Amino acid sequence: MSLDLNTIWFLLVGVLFTGYAILDGFDLGVGTLHLFSKTDTDRRTLINAIGPVWDGNEVWLVTGGGALFAAFPHVYATVFSGFYLAMILLLFALIFRAVAIEFRSKQPMAWWRHAWDLSFFGGSTLGALLIGVALGNLAWGVPLRADGEFAGSFWTLLKPYPLLTGITTVALFAMHGAIYLGLKTEGALQERIRGWTRPAIIVFVICYAATTVATLLCVPHMTDRIREQPALFLVALVGMLAIANIPREVHHGRDFRAFLSSAAVIVSLLALFGLGMFPNLVYSNPQPAHSWNIHNAASSPRTLRNMLIIAAIGVPLVVTYTVSIYWIFRGKVKLDASSY
Repeated sequence: MSLDLNTIWFLLVGVLFTGYAILDGFDLGVGTLHLFSKTDTDRRTLINAIGPVWDGNEVWLVTGGGALFAAFPHVYATVFSGFYLAMILLLFALIFRAVAIEFRSKQPMAWWRHAWDLSFFGGSTLGALLIGVALGNLAWGVPLRADGEFAGSFWTLLKPYPLLTGITTVALFAMHGAIYLGLKTEGALQERIRGWTRPAIIVFVICYAATTVATLLCVPHMTDRIREQPALFLVALVGMLAIANIPREVHHGRDFRAFLSSAAVIVSLLALFGLGMFPNLVYSNPQPAHSWNIHNAASSPRTLRNMLIIAAIGVPLVVTYTVSIYWIFRGKVKLDASSY
């Protein structure tokens, strides 16, 4: 993998979306777990665990989308037009989730809060599912015409393999969210959340194993690079070791280490996805020759060079903002008059 401008932008887009998956992944996971808490105080605590950071986490999605548009506009156009209905569903899921966070505690009525609880759960779970389905379709391949335009429909995207990756993503984010909540809560609520974490880990491991087998059997091109360069299997090994380390850290009450292990799992999985896709960005199935890759989908070298300068300024600002927010709002959740 030579580090020309096209490859650098492939890596940069991957890093930005990986940052989004790590940060907004636990946000979405908290929403999926939200209805498991029964009391109003517990549900408020869960929302306030992500309250100061959830909107900042989504900056990584916006930045990643902007980087994709700047570097690979043909991919941006194909994905956002071909996956239009799915993208609209994702947008609505994220909107209703955000509105639920802001509106839930504005009124004291039980029916009001329950309605927004359902919205928070539904938006979070649907958002995670759609993200996973999108990744599964990119891995499986989508029908593209010779001009690179999407030749399918919304129903084309609902194949078994992408749906399996979508379910696996929901399970991954639920586990990630449970671990984050263990880090942010204390007392009896923390113990209850640790009780959720163990089954969440088990469900994810089952989904992970099923997706791995399905990938090896049904999407073999995603493993070609590892077969060609066996040393890259270390990426998968790191992910498996991180998965194995999570229950150990949870058992010993080391929530931050468990969270780092969960983040390492996400990094490993997306690194494997990137290795399997490279140099393609949108794989065409059944006509691989029609695929969009880092060469035929890229902006001009001058644009890539100029945008890289802007990225070199902008990305550190996003990282600095993220780090500062997490530092300011570190520690356990405490409810007060200004809480959600």
